[in-house]
Amino acid sequence: MNPLKDGASSRTKDNLKEIRHVYLDLDENAEAALADIRDSLDAPTPNFVLDTSPGKHQVVWKIEGVDTEQAETLLRSLANRFGGDPAATDATRVLRMPEFVNRKYGDDVEFVVRAQHESTQVYSLRDFAVPEDSPEAPRKIEDGHSSTRTVTRGHKSQSEADWAYAKRALARGDDPEQVIRRIADYRADDKHDPDYYARHTVTKAQLQLAADKSPSRPPLVTETNSPETAERLP
Repeated sequence: MNPLKDGASSRTKDNLKEIRHVYLDLDENAEAALADIRDSLDAPTPNFVLDTSPGKHQVVWKIEGVDTEQAETLLRSLANRFGGDPAATDATRVLRMPEFVNRKYGDDVEFVVRAQHESTQVYSLRDFAVPEDSPEAPRKIEDGHSSTRTVTRGHKSQSEADWAYAKRALARGDDPEQVIRRIADYRADDKHDPDYYARHTVTKAQLQLAADKSPSRPPLVTETNSPETAERLP
């Protein structure tokens, strides 16, 4: 899906030349997941849908302007949102080739891989509406129970993730009121006043973005200052 540098002898992240595609491997409930992708506003129309075996698909989007870290963040987000295989979220992935025969299920079962071409568009990050660790990412896991988010050493707190999400969403042109609503809905279970928290976070993010664009003014809040700190500001 993503080409290697000239002379590369192994398929590692360091040897990737550039990111050209992101993708999903749909095994479980693949037909329903594919229908969800086609109907959802969270992801654009796929460029290709591969029928890889009976009732299973691989979905491919062309993309530009992203690095390996951004691509893998998006791959995980897409898998989380649409029920894709979480093991197929590395940027070095090789997918099945159209017209090749899939004999995974035994020599007596031959399935010819077919590709459906659905779009010629080349997308960017702003065309995908489900960033990882954002209020748009669902809190459910496969068994239907709420997941518990743990913060490991060196990892951002959820408030820092909300802050980063607000800046990212505003920078790509999302409606501030929609950003506020997403954050408020996402933090409804762990904030006393999620509406105030969300509006305060977005307001501070707007001020920070405005300050970043003005060379004559220093940043109002640094990246290390999360909304937990900002909440205490007047």
